[in-house]
Amino acid sequence: MENEVVEKLTEILRLANFSQEKLAQTIGVSFATLNSWINARSIPHPKHKTLIEDLYKKYTGQFTISSEELLIKQQKILDFCKNENIFEKIVNRKDLLDEFILKLTYNSNRIEGSTLTEAETAKVIFTDIALTNKSLREQIEAKNHQAAFMFILKLIKEKQVLNEKIILRIHEILMNGILPEAGFYRNHPVRIVGTRVLTANFIKVPFLMENLDKELLSMPQNIIRQITKIHADFEKIHPFADGNGRTGRLVMQMMALINNLPPILILDKNKHFYYTALSKAQIDSDYSLLEDFIMDTMLETIKIIQN
Repeated sequence: MENEVVEKLTEILRLANFSQEKLAQTIGVSFATLNSWINARSIPHPKHKTLIEDLYKKYTGQFTISSEELLIKQQKILDFCKNENIFEKIVNRKDLLDEFILKLTYNSNRIEGSTLTEAETAKVIFTDIALTNKSLREQIEAKNHQAAFMFILKLIKEKQVLNEKIILRIHEILMNGILPEAGFYRNHPVRIVGTRVLTANFIKVPFLMENLDKELLSMPQNIIRQITKIHADFEKIHPFADGNGRTGRLVMQMMALINNLPPILILDKNKHFYYTALSKAQIDSDYSLLEDFIMDTMLETIKIIQN
């Protein structure tokens, strides 16, 4: 039993990217107590074992968030947004705009394997200085992501509606100078490394994207749930040869900002949980964990907007 507790705590630390201090705070114990559990010097009280089990299930995708929990978080977000014009606040405050450009660019590219640090990303996108110690591709990826996000902001300002054509254009900007098929659907099979998720047959991609386009134009009662579902479905279709993750996350930004919701800032340090929640949605058609994760990111970006 002690070994099982140690294994679960270790896995939670890894998947949640928590420090031991953060995990101790989450469980409601001291650092010394948690450290004692991890090193098998003592065992948790039954109530703490229950909390550990819940966290383990959450971060390994075995946990379903209740509709009541989702509604509480959703209401917090909507209560903030009803008194703010999120888009106008971001584009009219240069410091806020630059922060989101940097954080979205750095984290989205980092999730896909970029080795640029946040400081290096800032140098690439905000100056004309080239980094001699980093690959040209990584620097182009950063510049392209910045350009794609600015393109999205331009479309929102023009009151344009997100559709399939715009998704293709976002991909074209993102992969310009990197992928010969930038802006075009793939014509060959692909697989998502490290997951059991099966991507769509490339012959079906245009048809599936046409259906996704119809869903984008629908008027859902719950926009956050729609964003969640479309993101999971898009990534499962995996319509492009490369750049699917970055394109999908930018599509989420546009959907959020069009609907006066805060940006969805998925941090690289949380990518393991992001992938766990995404896989659960795609394999089990259970979107609750991903919806909860997306709302957590919105609550964090609200703090940035409030500063």
